[in-house]
Amino acid sequence: MLETIAGAQVARTPAEVRAWTATMRAAGKRTALVPTMGALHAGHMTLVDTARQHAGAVLVSIFVNPMQFGPKEDFSAYPRPFENDCALCAAKGVDLIYAPTPATMYPPGFQSHVEVEQLTQGLCGAARPTHFRGVTTVVMKLLNIALADVAVFGEKDYQQLQTLKRMALDLDHPTAILGAPIAREPDGLAMSSRNVYLSAAERQAAPAIVQSLRAAQARVRAGERDAARLVAEMSAAQSAAGGRIDYVQIVDPQTLQPLEMLERSARVIVATWFGRARLLDNMDLLI
Repeated sequence: MLETIAGAQVARTPAEVRAWTATMRAAGKRTALVPTMGALHAGHMTLVDTARQHAGAVLVSIFVNPMQFGPKEDFSAYPRPFENDCALCAAKGVDLIYAPTPATMYPPGFQSHVEVEQLTQGLCGAARPTHFRGVTTVVMKLLNIALADVAVFGEKDYQQLQTLKRMALDLDHPTAILGAPIAREPDGLAMSSRNVYLSAAERQAAPAIVQSLRAAQARVRAGERDAARLVAEMSAAQSAAGGRIDYVQIVDPQTLQPLEMLERSARVIVATWFGRARLLDNMDLLI
């Protein structure tokens, strides 16, 4: 039986979600899934907006997925303001929230996983070797539970988006995977649930990430084609602001393979620490 929390309808089991999807289909409505780990903010609401453009009914899942956290990562500390999340969804007109427990998602004896091999090797996958297996496994479960017409993911996690598109294509899943543009604060910082970890000084410094990416775009428009030079300039700018570089890479937008020279449009992808917040960002480098 569905619960009502802070004005939002909340399902706890796959059967409840499937019943809801069947009801929406019977009413002639397309459905959209927006998978999240909660700690919702304005950036997540832009995903809901994108979902609403493609469907008449929107389902938001809220599940902090233990499988995608490494042993020294912030699973236990990850923010879980569930009632506030429900209130935001209700105010946005979300039709249903799916909020399962870990035991529901991963019952005793669980031993099956989904892996996308090549796209997950570099970038975030290099330092977090089990991360994407956790992401693809939980997303495939959510796709199978919801059987929505579309599922929406943010472009901020660009490697994740490309990986999930590949997974759905390779495994013939009927749900279309859509990307939504990065939502940014007025100073350009990409919106993220982990921004709450930033101190006041770190928050003031962190926009150096987006500033360095925009500077790289300008350099490419001016004719720069050497990826190593661009990477060095972006890294130096972020480090000068107090950032600790995890990686700065210029890659092929589809294969995510590193490029040495920009002979065609590319994507710059960044992960940089400010304090205890690991911040992701990316931009097109158009030629």
